[in-house]
Amino acid sequence: MLAYLVAWRAPVRHVGVLMLVGLALHAGALYGAIVGDAGWHFGFAPILSATAWIGVAVLWIEGLSVRVEALSSVVLPGAAVAVLLPLLFPGLDLSAQAGRPLFLPHLLIGTLAYGVLSMAALHALLMTAAERALHGGAGSAGGSRMSPFSRFLEDLPPLLVLERILFRFIGLGFVLLTLTALSGVLFSEEIFGQPMRFDHKTVFTLIAWVVFGVLLVGRWMWGWRGRTALRLTFGGFALLLLAYVGSRIVLEVILHRR
Repeated sequence: MLAYLVAWRAPVRHVGVLMLVGLALHAGALYGAIVGDAGWHFGFAPILSATAWIGVAVLWIEGLSVRVEALSSVVLPGAAVAVLLPLLFPGLDLSAQAGRPLFLPHLLIGTLAYGVLSMAALHALLMTAAERALHGGAGSAGGSRMSPFSRFLEDLPPLLVLERILFRFIGLGFVLLTLTALSGVLFSEEIFGQPMRFDHKTVFTLIAWVVFGVLLVGRWMWGWRGRTALRLTFGGFALLLLAYVGSRIVLEVILHRR
């Protein structure tokens, strides 16, 4: 956590190294929270922490070629908080499920896919705000009268860079979602103890997988971008919400149930 906070306020020339140190320490903390000596644990907090780790990693990669200080000012403090969440909400002890070797990877990869694509949706919201500010002439009335949010939008990388980051999230989320769907379909009886059932969660997840796949193919073959990419991102994420609408958080934090 400390490395992220120091990187947040450090001079630009030191940020990359500090972020790399933070990523290494964060990875160690994640391993201890999910696997650790106490056995496998699963919950929204470890997954949120893992999603934050991916966000910092993507930001570090982009920071090698462009300035991303404005994004760092949001991502790094959030990641610092996410590192600590598993200490407060360790999640469920799944050590008893270790006898089904495919169950735990399926569960973790699937939930992480939702987390990464949620981050893609949040990033798409930020892009929408930045695009509206650009076309609306944000800041044209003078820097002294700009709101903090307008100033933040002014400091963001160009839209092309933001778009590249968006597709990194979508690409990674699509790979994770593909692994989740394949493991669920091919090994359903071993993972869940029953043949594959096409319930509402499975159907909406597969439709979302198709939407994100179409978006990536459209990007690769026809150069889809801008509003088309944003709309498909929001549409795919809405389908995922219908499939998996935060039930884990409600059960663990509000109802204190499994």
